[in-house]
Amino acid sequence: MRKKHRIIIKAAAIILAIIFSNLFLQWCQNQLSADLALKFAFSWHTEKFFLGSLVLLTLFIFLCSLFGSLLAGSSLYAVVIGGLGLATYLKMKYRMEPIYPDDLKMISQLGFFKEVLGLPFFFLIIVVLVGLLVLIGYQFYRSFFLAKKKQVGRVLLLVVSVLSLFYISYFNNENNLLRKAYNKTALWIPYSQKMNYYNTGFVGGFLYNLRVKAMEEPAGYSKKEIQKIVNKYQQGLADPSVKAKEKPNIVYVMSESFSDSAHLKGLTITGEPLKDYYAVADQTYSGKMLSQNYGGGTANIEFSALTGFSLSLLTPQMTSPYTMLVPKMTELPSLVSLTAQRGYQTTAIHPYDTSMYKRKDVYQVMGFDHFIDQDTIAYTDKIDQNPYISDKAAYQQVMDILEKKDQPQMIHLVTMQTHMPYEGKYQKLSYKVHGEANTNSLENYLQDISYSAKALKNFIQEVESLPERTLIVFWGDHLPGIYSDEIQAQNSKTDLRQTQFLMVDSKNKWDHQENQVLSPTYFAPLLMEKADLALTPYYALLLDLHQELPAFERKMYFIEGDWHKELALDKQQEKIYHDYQLIQYDILQGEQYSLKMDFFE
Repeated sequence: MRKKHRIIIKAAAIILAIIFSNLFLQWCQNQLSADLALKFAFSWHTEKFFLGSLVLLTLFIFLCSLFGSLLAGSSLYAVVIGGLGLATYLKMKYRMEPIYPDDLKMISQLGFFKEVLGLPFFFLIIVVLVGLLVLIGYQFYRSFFLAKKKQVGRVLLLVVSVLSLFYISYFNNENNLLRKAYNKTALWIPYSQKMNYYNTGFVGGFLYNLRVKAMEEPAGYSKKEIQKIVNKYQQGLADPSVKAKEKPNIVYVMSESFSDSAHLKGLTITGEPLKDYYAVADQTYSGKMLSQNYGGGTANIEFSALTGFSLSLLTPQMTSPYTMLVPKMTELPSLVSLTAQRGYQTTAIHPYDTSMYKRKDVYQVMGFDHFIDQDTIAYTDKIDQNPYISDKAAYQQVMDILEKKDQPQMIHLVTMQTHMPYEGKYQKLSYKVHGEANTNSLENYLQDISYSAKALKNFIQEVESLPERTLIVFWGDHLPGIYSDEIQAQNSKTDLRQTQFLMVDSKNKWDHQENQVLSPTYFAPLLMEKADLALTPYYALLLDLHQELPAFERKMYFIEGDWHKELALDKQQEKIYHDYQLIQYDILQGEQYSLKMDFFE
């Protein structure tokens, strides 16, 4: 066969491989529906499909020219696409959202993937990857050091592909030609990343989440306007020196996937897995918390609970402030920085890997004095076959700090016991589930939260026996992503986003109020108000907002006891909401005028 024919055949094979790989990504994104993948590519969104294929071709050329080998480049490309497809399928299955560029930073979390995928499959993947790396390393060495022919063409392709990928990475620049090409037919939906991926394809949705600002600038943002807000909320506050004399311990507990399955339609549960939780919750201030996501988003809820800032005001592509925003900041006002100013020792506890969601970097920016992880925690007991450190052990670590420290403590605990996967965790299951559900996983999950609820009740009893006053805020970050499509279809979006929360004062009884629903942004100001501690001007603003808008996320607004898909506020409510937007923008994207004006002190 002549050389010209071989080149044509290779080129055709490469084009077919690129098209197939793009179809594969669509197939995985659509939960293995070949019909939807084919219709997207050749019927509904053909232009966007081939734009995405062009991007994939650029990546393919880069890998092949980098390693100087069609075999090595295509092998690595296949692994990259295969990994993206698998990750997309799993994330869509368990969390109903696609893979974002920032999720790729999770690739270093080998322990997490081992637990989620299972040891045999994880080991197989590692073996394949090691073999591939050996092949690529050999080809790279061979192409550069053993090749006798000139490398001009290869280097030229490498330079062009690198520059092209760099240009593509600025997809969200309004002058980007690729973005303009997408915009001719693309329908971008700011409030739904899932729909963005469906409407523009995996590649289009992925590019939409590259290099973004934290927030769009609200109308009227200026130093003068921020000063007006600061003056407004500084007036009328009680003298902080009076209330600051008492410094009770503060304990935040974010409990992984803690929620009440009995609240969902389509399920019948035998037994009361949350009996111990409600024994406490029904005697104090408690209710439901509106989570940002279903099945995941732990760090986002943590961000809102500590800072009082809402993810709903950020640009849609800012999917993870912990990894995309906070590490780039030098100062971020939060409950941590406030309590540190008031003489507290601040400690974060997460019985897992420190690099998960870049918590080590984030906690440093927030100002935590100490960070205790799975390697430094003193108590590491686990329950049955559960691979994660138990809540009981984590609470014991908290008790050690409260008992041995003289100065007031602010402790933030993020638990892991009730993290997925759930199947096979426990040999004895005390609760039965009836309905169109993933029964085995759900029954193990119920056993999990039963143990968690008991550990919480015992922890609170221990805290109440301490001589020092301690305030506790407990909440679940999100529902577990294990409910069947049938169960999800029977429940509203808001039903699938509500978890449990409670607040406890170890020395005072707080009244229980029915039907409380709130966003995690309000935890700190409500706690300060109920405990009669000194408020900051920022917390005064949040309390005003809470009166008008107790819970909100994109397309979910809880106003006067009802849920709304659109935000409909009167003039006074709109002013408070706009003030909040201005302050959040000022800190996260603006000049941080309010920080210099002591708005958070």
